Amino acid sequence: MSAGAQPVFVPWTPAPAQLTMAYSVCRGITRTSAKNFYYAFLVLPRRKRESLCAVYAFMRRCDDIADDPALSIEERRSKLDAWLDALHRAQQGEPSDDPILLALTDTQRRYTIPAGLLDELAMGTAMDVDLSTDSSEGPTAPSTPVPGLAIQYQTFEDLKVYCYRVASVVGLVCIHIFGYRDPAAEALAEQCGLAFQLTNIIRDVKEDAEMGRVYLPQEDLAKFGLSAAELLSAPDPARFRPLLAMEADRAREYYQAGEQLSSYISEDSQPALWVLVNIYRTLLEKIAERQYDVFGGKVSLTVSEKLRILGKGFLQRIT
Repeated sequence: MSAGAQPVFVPWTPAPAQLTMAYSVCRGITRTSAKNFYYAFLVLPRRKRESLCAVYAFMRRCDDIADDPALSIEERRSKLDAWLDALHRAQQGEPSDDPILLALTDTQRRYTIPAGLLDELAMGTAMDVDLSTDSSEGPTAPSTPVPGLAIQYQTFEDLKVYCYRVASVVGLVCIHIFGYRDPAAEALAEQCGLAFQLTNIIRDVKEDAEMGRVYLPQEDLAKFGLSAAELLSAPDPARFRPLLAMEADRAREYYQAGEQLSSYISEDSQPALWVLVNIYRTLLEKIAERQYDVFGGKVSLTVSEKLRILGKGFLQRIT
């Protein structure tokens, strides 16, 4: 080698056995933790199913760090930054022994998922551990601070920034795996993710408040004469019913995008999208049937309810 020659960096490639193990780990995480997503994944072809499990496992790790009660806010943010740095190193071809990163970077290469989408996803989770940021970036300090509640959103537009990063971005990643050609699919995927996240927010109002988080916008609370402080005691379901019904109507508008999106993605992925949309939309309507009382216990679909929807999805796949 001449004196001026420089060594060429050769990106590290995991062995097939390592990838098999990595995807198996991600599948186990998804089966255990993804109460709704996993059912939709079952009607996908194997490779697409494995790849979505890798994406879910990455999301789960981000959420677990952000929600870890054993860590301070600063420690959570630091750990999230370290996790994202590890992803970047793996994306650049550096060796990794983390099964989630092995499977995720393989998925990213296979389906040409833009790296920025995964960064956005992690940034959305980081918003949960930021006590305050610029209003253009998401959470803003409420005009009247509420002791015990660390995060509040002033407007629905503020909330949409958070929803974009933790849910709409997931939709964009999913359609890369599902397969699509028309760019119009992207806006529909974003709206579909927003519908899912609004459903989660409505369902988890009590649980989130117990963790010090209020995702219901301050302007919406004020519109119905409510305060975030009421969520810390024993909320009156009747007082919150009109507000939650309004948020549900917003979600229903966005669910229409899920129906439109189906025709834009590859045929072998359409049943999975149908199952996912119908599981979440059925959950929303179950909450509505309970008059939006989400304070007496977490509302969820039974296994039999999910299996009925899954069965219809399988019929779509084989017909």
